[in-house]
Amino acid sequence: MKNWWLLALGVVFGLLGAGAVTLASSPPRGTPIQLLPPPTPAPILVHVSGAVHSPGVYALPLDSRVHDAVQTAGGFTDEARQDQLNLAAKLQDGDQVRVPDLSSSGVTTGSTSTQNTGELASGSTMGFPVDINTATQAELETLPGIGPATASKIIDYRLTNGDFTSIEEIQKVPGIGSATYGDIKDLITVRD
Repeated sequence: MKNWWLLALGVVFGLLGAGAVTLASSPPRGTPIQLLPPPTPAPILVHVSGAVHSPGVYALPLDSRVHDAVQTAGGFTDEARQDQLNLAAKLQDGDQVRVPDLSSSGVTTGSTSTQNTGELASGSTMGFPVDINTATQAELETLPGIGPATASKIIDYRLTNGDFTSIEEIQKVPGIGSATYGDIKDLITVRD
């Protein structure tokens, strides 16, 4: 009789073991979780103007360069001064890319026009005159005596008070006195 109990106990443990192996080896039930791809970053908006075939505001992918913006705007016109732009510069949302043309390469003072290649002491290049109503932070910083803080104040003034109506009005910007104005007056303009 003792063997009978051992045999019954062996059968029960054998069935339990077989059931556990069957459960462990069976595929999981239910639907698998599907992971969605990461969200696509929002495009940046860039204003392209000047000597391009199709000026306008364009949506570009994040990490776009000036070259990408010019190509999106139809490329350079025959009058474009390509050498005045850093085509490898990265763009940010809200930037403006203004492509100068051949007519914007001189600085007009009175009735005399003098050639200015835009060579600066820092080695960067910029076409003059700079339109203080549309210039970016970087473009304003190319002016003598205008650093990042003052360029930011010019943009803030423009946003608060609207476009400048004359170049003399730039003297109302904090940090720009008559000496600084004297240094930049021949290098700035206010276009309609």
